[in-house]
Amino acid sequence: MTYPLYVPQEQIIKDRADFARRGAHRGRPAVVVSAADGVLLAARNASRALHKLSEIYDKVAFAGVGKWSEFEALRVAGIRYADLRGYAYDRVDVSARGLAGAYAQTVAAAFTGDPKPLEVEVAVCQVGSDQVSDAVFHISFDGTVSDELPWAVLGGAPVEAHQVLAEGWRSGLSLAEAGQLVRRALAEPIRAEAAFEVALLRRHQLGRAFQRLPELP
Repeated sequence: MTYPLYVPQEQIIKDRADFARRGAHRGRPAVVVSAADGVLLAARNASRALHKLSEIYDKVAFAGVGKWSEFEALRVAGIRYADLRGYAYDRVDVSARGLAGAYAQTVAAAFTGDPKPLEVEVAVCQVGSDQVSDAVFHISFDGTVSDELPWAVLGGAPVEAHQVLAEGWRSGLSLAEAGQLVRRALAEPIRAEAAFEVALLRRHQLGRAFQRLPELP
């Protein structure tokens, strides 16, 4: 009689986390930073068609890294969620916090229950009337949500990027200063030729606040 192979649950979770982390960090990184003029989003991205940054709703934006097909599916689901909530209730009821919760549930369910976890990290941000009311949520590959910082780093080398942002960020950071800070955080000497994809959630903008920028300020 043969016995089934036993693998401890802790080892299964560790293996799934290692797999998802490697997939999410394999691609080029992205950064979201709160500044005086709004919330700046930037990513290393050589493609002009496969976007990592996107508008979700009037003052809510999305950033994703990892496997493009998987975070693109999350982006589309987020737009549907926001549209339905805005239609059923009110446009002001659509928030980055609610969207981050929905994303966290989806990513966590895939991490624990699906045959393969999602190889993604995503961020949801919302611009407020001032920097204090800005919201930046980071959803990790296992569904963990963090919002304790006025910035988020996705993929790449997060420790180095976090250190750059922690040393250089301050309240009232101008758009130009935020652009310089993001450029340092996303620095990749070996692949410095990679283009930037840049967007801004502009503060005090009536209606839709999302705007794509041709380059970092």
